[in-house]
Amino acid sequence: LFLTGHRYISQAAAKTDVDFDYDGPLMKTEVPGPRSRVSFQSIVIWCFASLANAEAVHFFCNYEESRGNYLVDVDGNRMLDLYSQISSIPIGYSHPSLIKLLQQPQNLSTFINRPALGILPPENFTEKLKESLLSVAPKGLSQVITMSCGSCSNENAFKTIFMWYRNKERGHNNVTKEELESCMINQPPGCPDYAMLSFMGGFHGRTLGCLATTHSKAIHKLDIPSLDWPIAPFPRLKYPLEDFVKENQQEEARCLEEVEDLIVKYRKKKKIVAGIIVEPIQSEGGDNHASDDFFRKLRDIARKHGCAFLVDEVQTGGGCTGKFWAHEHWGLDDPADVVTFSKKMMTGGFFHKEEFRPNA
Repeated sequence: LFLTGHRYISQAAAKTDVDFDYDGPLMKTEVPGPRSRVSFQSIVIWCFASLANAEAVHFFCNYEESRGNYLVDVDGNRMLDLYSQISSIPIGYSHPSLIKLLQQPQNLSTFINRPALGILPPENFTEKLKESLLSVAPKGLSQVITMSCGSCSNENAFKTIFMWYRNKERGHNNVTKEELESCMINQPPGCPDYAMLSFMGGFHGRTLGCLATTHSKAIHKLDIPSLDWPIAPFPRLKYPLEDFVKENQQEEARCLEEVEDLIVKYRKKKKIVAGIIVEPIQSEGGDNHASDDFFRKLRDIARKHGCAFLVDEVQTGGGCTGKFWAHEHWGLDDPADVVTFSKKMMTGGFFHKEEFRPNA
C-alpha cells in the first residue's frame, strides 16, 4: 500500500512503521553541498595518490538518516530517490524489519563468519533457502545457486549452460583424457567453442564473459579484449504503441529473423550458440521494451535450435513490474531454462531447471 508520507507492505506494517518514511523532500543547500565538496576533495587527493578513480562520485550520503524512499546527503538534503542505488533497494532505506532481522544473533553470526556455503553451510541453510529464494522461484525452476552480484550470477549461469550443452553433446558424463589435458591450455575439445547470443543495448555485467554480452555503453568495453559472440538487434518500437501496431510487429519480426540467422551463421563457423540471454526490459541500455509475443517467439527459437533460454532479471526482478518476475508477464508455455537475479533480491544467483545440474 502507498499512503501519504509513508510506504508500507500491509496494514499491519502501517501500525508499527509509522516513523519509517519521511513526508517529503527537504533541501538545505545546493547539491553537492559544502560537506560533500570537502569530502570530495579528500577522496580526490587520496585517489590521485593511489591511482584510483573517483570521477563518478556525485555526493556523499548519510545512510543513517536515509529512510524509506528518501536519500539524505551529508549536508542534510533529503531527496526523493528514484535511482535507488542502481535499482537495488527493494523496500526503501533503513527499513525497520530488515534492521530487526540483521540484529538477530543467528544472522549476525552468518555475516561475521562468512561461511563457504558450498562446503560448510550452517545447520539451517536448507530451510533458509526454501523459505526465501525457493519460495519465489519462477515457474518450472526448482534449482537455485546463490552468488554475490549480478555479474557473477550471469557469469556462472553461462558456465552452467556451457556444461549442460557439452553434456548433451557428449551423451554421458565420462570425460576423456584429451578433454582434461586440452582444457588446461584453453583449447578444444576440453574448452569447446561455444557462444552466448545477446542483444544490442543489453547490459549483463562487466566481468570478462558478461562483458561480451553487454552492449549499452562503449566506455564499458573500450580497450578490453572480448569474445566473438553473436549480437542481435533488439526491437526499437514506435510510440504510442496503438498507433504503430503494424510497424512494431514488422520490427520485432526483423529482429527475430536476425536471431535465427545468427545462430545458423555461427554454427557454420563451427561456433555453437549454446544459449540466448535477454532482459525483459533493457534497463541500462535505455529503457527499451518489446512485446510479450516477441519474447514468446524468442523462447520458441531457443527451443528449436537447442539453445538454453536465459532471462536476466537482475534489474527487473523483485516485484518492480507488477509481478515478482518481469518475464511472468509473457505467459510462456515452456518456462525459461535459467533466470538470474541480484540487486533488489539483496543477494545474487540464478534459478534453473533440474536438467541443468552439472551432474544431471
